[in-house]
Amino acid sequence: MRHNKKRGMKLGTDASHTKAMKKSLVSALLANDRIKTLEPRAKAIRPDVDKVITWAKKGDLHSRRLAIAKIGDKEIVREIFEKAAQGMWADRNGGYTRIMKLGPRKGDGAEVVIMELVTEAVTPKGKAKAAPKAAVTKVAPAKAEEPVAEAEAAEEPVAEPKAEAEAAEEAAAE
Repeated sequence: MRHNKKRGMKLGTDASHTKAMKKSLVSALLANDRIKTLEPRAKAIRPDVDKVITWAKKGDLHSRRLAIAKIGDKEIVREIFEKAAQGMWADRNGGYTRIMKLGPRKGDGAEVVIMELVTEAVTPKGKAKAAPKAAVTKVAPAKAEEPVAEAEAAEEPVAEPKAEAEAAEEAAAE
């Protein structure tokens, strides 16, 4: 049974106020691209923002209507859908927000954060890992060659002083 077990974060208020607060924060973030809020609130609205941006990437009428219902402002929804149509998040499969901690608030010590939309391009993990592997394989043969060169160098100096001495004697004789 699920008596008194609500889904999601309550944020210290009743359900209707939590819903209104989340709707307001989501619309403020999407309108301004950056907001300053408390950490629990930022973590609570992250899934809602991701849903709206995913709907915007989809771009169909049903997604637009869902976004309008979630945000409540047609102009903000229009702007977000335009950004998504221009390819702002085309290479990104989630993680559209970033939370940066600012520290505790002076009055009550609540953790204050800046939450912003991520606009940078994604570097694929496959390509990022390929470069270090290539560098490691290049370094490994060099390390294998160095001990051989040192072993040969250790053997050659024994023969070289005799050769150098003979060369020096020939140079002196001339």
